[in-house]
Amino acid sequence: MKIKCLIIDDEPLAINVIKNYLEPLENFEVINTFSNPIEGLNFLKNNSVDVIFLDINMPVLDGINFIKSLENPPLLVITSAYSQFAIETYELDVLDYLVKPIEFPRLMKTLNKISKRLENKTSSPQENAADSPFIFVKIDKKRMKKIFFNEILVIESLKDYLKINTTTGKYIIHSTLSDFTDLLPEKNFLRIHRSYTIAIDKIDAVEGNSIEIEGLRYVIGRSYIDHVKQRILNSSI
Repeated sequence: MKIKCLIIDDEPLAINVIKNYLEPLENFEVINTFSNPIEGLNFLKNNSVDVIFLDINMPVLDGINFIKSLENPPLLVITSAYSQFAIETYELDVLDYLVKPIEFPRLMKTLNKISKRLENKTSSPQENAADSPFIFVKIDKKRMKKIFFNEILVIESLKDYLKINTTTGKYIIHSTLSDFTDLLPEKNFLRIHRSYTIAIDKIDAVEGNSIEIEGLRYVIGRSYIDHVKQRILNSSI
């Protein structure tokens, strides 16, 4: 099945860039584009999509408030000329944040993440069975979120906060990386930097002093590198 994509951007040229990138790809289908976000909302009332490529700065309704207005949002990819909104949009559980001008190799990383996320949604419901290990985290004043350990990809320190990247979403919590890492199963997770703890089984590649997970590279800190490489070597065949 093709992945159904919707593009919303008040700049027609920006729409065409993404549309032209996607059209040759057999697994992706652009089902509609809108330069007016209100028209995009109206379209979504009667149509379902898998992913929305969404600009931030738009008239009448900006991208952030567009996201907040969605009851059951599909996957969301921000496309913006400005990087300063990244933290705010991650709190809204966007899959990725692309800074214009968007190059095709960078977009391909996003498309791979989209494909993996949708595969995880449709495959093996037993993966998240009730007996799978999990942890509850506080993501706002009133809401506790259950996160299964086998869904965690990377935990990233943001000063007084953490960003937990999982196969099903991203979550911002108030904690230190040391405290949260101590709550994780040591055999499954590895601190690689003062800013990163990663899931060992989610590592796609190790190259030099960096680790690749879902197309993104994470630097191994100098004080961690010997321990990290030894742990990874012990986990390999």
